[in-house]
Amino acid sequence: MQYSLSKIKAPILQEMETFESHFRDSMKSQVALLDKITHYIIKRKGKQMRPMFVFLSAKLFNDTTEKSYIAASLIELLHTATLVHDDVVDESYQRRGFFSINALWKNKIAVLVGDYLLSKGLLLSVDNNGFDLLRIVSDSVRKMSEGELLQIEKARRLDIEEPIYFDIITKKTATLIASCCATGAASVGQPQEVVDKMHDFGELTGIAFQIKDDLFDYGNYKDIGKPVGIDIKEKKMTLPLIYALNNCSKLVRRKMIRIIKNHSEESEKVQEVIDFVLKSGGIEYATEKMYEYRAKALKILHEFPDNPARQSLEELVMYTTERVK
Repeated sequence: MQYSLSKIKAPILQEMETFESHFRDSMKSQVALLDKITHYIIKRKGKQMRPMFVFLSAKLFNDTTEKSYIAASLIELLHTATLVHDDVVDESYQRRGFFSINALWKNKIAVLVGDYLLSKGLLLSVDNNGFDLLRIVSDSVRKMSEGELLQIEKARRLDIEEPIYFDIITKKTATLIASCCATGAASVGQPQEVVDKMHDFGELTGIAFQIKDDLFDYGNYKDIGKPVGIDIKEKKMTLPLIYALNNCSKLVRRKMIRIIKNHSEESEKVQEVIDFVLKSGGIEYATEKMYEYRAKALKILHEFPDNPARQSLEELVMYTTERVK
């Protein structure tokens, strides 16, 4: 079944349209260069799934408030800041088919733009007394940094086991989606117990989302936005690969790790690793795990009253795991 983002947005269509101007205003600067760059950022925005999670999580309980827009803008500002910095760290010159900020304006300006967006997010919260939102999102930014550094540390030795892998993706990816859901609930005055539950729902959804991204690295999908085998070339230990390495002979394991360490730029060698993972059942194992996390997320969601927002959240969870790009 195909899940349509336009259908999912239906209960929050007005909020998403109003959010555009809120987000644009939150980035404004008196420095012409900054305004030029932020205009470029807005022009190449992606699917905007994070604001969708914020507004749907708010509307699950009540009508959205001004605080809901602050939460969505805060998350989008901090998320954009981390992406700008990531492109510098990864020496990446493209994002979503567009040139990255560092490709067009060089690293120094890109780092400063990321810092600026981070500060605008902090000020947006402080100026509007959104300290509860700031606490949730700041915790996410801390975890994202820890996750990146943990991944870099482990990539040197390629010794990631499943618990470490899940720790990394929870911190790197899932924590921000968790923040979207938690701040959405907090923005309409839900008690801490409900905010915590929505955080758990978002985290489980984010883990399933990242496993889906892992699966894209092994082909069978079109227009996914990244070449097949890119994670292997970057020495990232994804779930299908971890499973394959844990379920083969020591000799094969040593051979595969040697290829990833020393021959990750050679297409034929990368294909050898992909074939090894495909034959080992790594894809099936990772897919099963993805569905497990999705089921846990939906179980939490179903504790709340049924309404259009809940139906859209359910479809958004399904979309994250069934998407083809």
